[in-house]
Amino acid sequence: MMAVGGTPVLPRAGIVAMVSGSVSSSVVRMDGSGVAKPRFCESGCAKCAPVSLALRSDGSSSCQRSECSSSSLSACGSAMFSNFVARVGGRKSRGGVAKGLEANVAILMGERGSGNNWTRDSQVLDSLRNVIHQLESQNSALSQLRGPSAPAADDVDLNGFDELPSRGQEDLLWLRMIEEARWDSNKEPALASYLYSTILSHRTLERSLAFHLGNKLSSSTLLSTQLFNLLHDTFMEDADIRRAIRDDIEAVKERDPACVSYIHCLLNFKGFLSCQAQRVAHRLWNQGRHSLALAIQSRVSEVFQVDIHPAARIGSGVLFDHATGLVVGETAVIGNNVSILHHVTLGGTGAVGGDRHPKIGDGVLIGAGATILGNISIGAGAKIGAGSIVLIDVPPHTTAVGNPARLIGGKQKPAKLSETPGKIVGRK
Repeated sequence: MMAVGGTPVLPRAGIVAMVSGSVSSSVVRMDGSGVAKPRFCESGCAKCAPVSLALRSDGSSSCQRSECSSSSLSACGSAMFSNFVARVGGRKSRGGVAKGLEANVAILMGERGSGNNWTRDSQVLDSLRNVIHQLESQNSALSQLRGPSAPAADDVDLNGFDELPSRGQEDLLWLRMIEEARWDSNKEPALASYLYSTILSHRTLERSLAFHLGNKLSSSTLLSTQLFNLLHDTFMEDADIRRAIRDDIEAVKERDPACVSYIHCLLNFKGFLSCQAQRVAHRLWNQGRHSLALAIQSRVSEVFQVDIHPAARIGSGVLFDHATGLVVGETAVIGNNVSILHHVTLGGTGAVGGDRHPKIGDGVLIGAGATILGNISIGAGAKIGAGSIVLIDVPPHTTAVGNPARLIGGKQKPAKLSETPGKIVGRK
């Protein structure tokens, strides 16, 4: 232990020793030769650590992915753990070390067995928080020595650790989904492995959704682990997306009588899944990462038959019911608490460029097969009848039906709706 300006400085080797010492019992096991071996399967999962969460907690099974070897657990875990050490010990820009720690902590926390082992989890978290405290002291001392204008290349940004779970911070929706998954596992043993790998092995809703959606959208050249990291990082970096995910799940459960549980929405509703993928693509688009955003759009279109441009803006509490054949153009806007059924098109007329797609207000309901074209406005709380073709503005709280669409009650005094249709749909 060294000292800088009177403040103890923890050497990087010491950090590695403390962290690896505190988590080794939950990451490695002893084989017949007495050599510690990390609990990951040999082939494939070094690059796809999230997939290894499907391993049994006793470390005796191999990865269930067909791409992975069925041999005993061995070297690939060493690669993962070496990467963990390298992240802590290497020289990185501000935020690099903390981000690496956070990613590996999430993996370690996720592989905790089929139950909630709060004692072990708490011990690991406490050890890591002790390391974080020493890093904070070290950063403070080094910053004072450097002065305000000196570079801080080796400082560690610890803001990422705000997302570490603690026993006092509960996500009630996620806890409900955990209970639903346990119930379904007991009721239908054939789904037990599937529910464990997609829900029960994860500590947060965001991690579970990223894992499931990454597997859904993956291809032979776009790996599920690449997508997992991209999706999870985006979820955890954007609080608005995290809130929208929960609002969307609640909207589906409340408005769709066919949705029997929250996990039914998460696992099986492609309208919900395609919407969350678009939220990630939209953030990438706004960051200038257009190629990646368009690649996600393409995969969503192929897998779910839902085509939403990454630049389109979508509010929260949105229900895409059935969703097959839904098309949303580049400059379209969808407000909060909107419900849209299948085969709906929010498109352009083809006559102009620029801002050329519809703007859908809050609480709107759009029936199946409706087509809304051009830069027109659908007012808040309006209803568009199934099969309608809308080419004109629709005032708030009115109903438009037909081809071409006309207002119920006439253009001069259209009939006003007393409720918000987008929040009702088939409400239970």
